[in-house]
Amino acid sequence: MDISGKIIKALPLQSGQGKNGVWKKQEYILEIPSEKFPKKVCIALWGENIEKFNIKEGNTITAGIDIESREYNGKWYTDVKAWKVTVNEQGSQEQYSSSPVSNDNTLHEKDDLPF
Repeated sequence: MDISGKIIKALPLQSGQGKNGVWKKQEYILEIPSEKFPKKVCIALWGENIEKFNIKEGNTITAGIDIESREYNGKWYTDVKAWKVTVNEQGSQEQYSSSPVSNDNTLHEKDDLPF
């Protein structure tokens, strides 16, 4: 599934140590145009994709995403993970992608997180 909009906020980089090694996560707030009111979606990049896609505030992007929900202590949490990004900056387009299913263990460190 693809989602398009403008990056309005880059949240702080998160990292930690899990059972499979060090993990990194970067979240961005994507504003999606809508008929009445813009909608905001928090998308996440994991591991090497953070540097590979090089997303900055103000970029207009199209991202290939996977949406996944999981339960923790009776509550459900949803992640929107970007695996392909097309950055459209000042009329030029750059496209990067990675496999939505990766052998990179940093993409699957959710067991170490409380959500």
